[in-house]
Amino acid sequence: MVDVITIPATLRTEFGKGYSRRVRANDQIPAVIYGHGAEPLHVILPGHEMMLASRNSNAVLEIDVDGEGHLAMIKDVQRHPVRPEILHIDLLTVRRGERVEVEIPVTVEGEVAATAVHNVEENVLLVEADALKVPENVVVDIEGREAGEHVYAADVTLPSGVTLVSDPELLVINVSEPVEQDLGEEPETEDAEGETAQETAEESSDDE
Repeated sequence: MVDVITIPATLRTEFGKGYSRRVRANDQIPAVIYGHGAEPLHVILPGHEMMLASRNSNAVLEIDVDGEGHLAMIKDVQRHPVRPEILHIDLLTVRRGERVEVEIPVTVEGEVAATAVHNVEENVLLVEADALKVPENVVVDIEGREAGEHVYAADVTLPSGVTLVSDPELLVINVSEPVEQDLGEEPETEDAEGETAQETAEESSDDE
C-alpha cells in the first residue's frame, strides 16, 4: 500500500512565465490542485521533495497549505525536454474512502521451465482501488510455467479491495518455446583455400 506523503506548500500569488522561472530557480515547483468541483488551488511545492514523490505516480500526497491539508494524487508532471527538471505538476484532489482508477506496475517472480521463455507483454494493469490503499505493484509468479501457459489479466491475483479494470483477456505474460536463430551456412573456406592452392600449383607447373 502506498504511504501518504506530507508536502509543505505555499499559495501562489503571482503568475506568468517570468515568475515561474524564478520559482524553479529557487528549487521549487509551480503546481495546481483541482477536482471535486472546487476552485483550482495554485501552490508552490518544494522541488527536492516533489522530485522524490513523483517517482511513484500513484503516491497520495497531503499538501499542507498554511496548516490546511489537501489530499491529492499526481495527475500530470510536465518535465523539461532536456534537463532533469520538473516544470509544473497537476494534482487531483481525492477523498478518504474514494475509489480511483490507477495503473499499477506488473512485477514478475520466478523462472519458467528450462524449455520455455517468457516475455512481459503488459508492464502495468489498470485497476480500481481505494485512493489511500493503492498497491505499489502486482506480482505474477511464473515459476515452472511451460510453453503455452500464458498469463492473462484475469489470471493475476489482485490484493483485497482492488478490482480489475483492464480487459480480462489482455495478455500480460507470454510463455513460449525458444526461437532458434538461423545463423546460415558457414562459408566453405577450406574448399576455397584448397581450390586456390591447386590452381596456384597448376599455374607453377605450366610456367615450368
